[in-house]
Amino acid sequence: MGRLFLINLEGNFYSCKHCQTHFALDGDIISKSFHCRHGKAYLFDKVVNVTIGEKEERMMITGLHTVVDIFCVVCGSIVGWKYEVAHEKTQKYKEGKFILERYKVLGPDGSLYMAAREARAALSDADDV
Repeated sequence: MGRLFLINLEGNFYSCKHCQTHFALDGDIISKSFHCRHGKAYLFDKVVNVTIGEKEERMMITGLHTVVDIFCVVCGSIVGWKYEVAHEKTQKYKEGKFILERYKVLGPDGSLYMAAREARAALSDADDV
């Protein structure tokens, strides 16, 4: 395997929650109103330091899409997906764009998003002390 060259972002960026590899600038967010299995997900125009998986068809809330999963180039964690083809005319704006699952990345301030279920569990653990 060759040498791994990473792009280091400057400013406010999202990064891998496991290895802190930089992924995307806060300013490249198109929308924060997306959802995934674990809660919030953000739509980005550009993402760096990821590899892509195999194309597959997925039926989502907004219709059928051809997507590829995206993985952290350093640790291999799945962090979201890229829209290759949107089959519905109203969803074409997503093509070529990336979803980062908020649960799987660190925020620009280094914060870790907790899904609602996980947050409730953490609170109940704290109450038991």
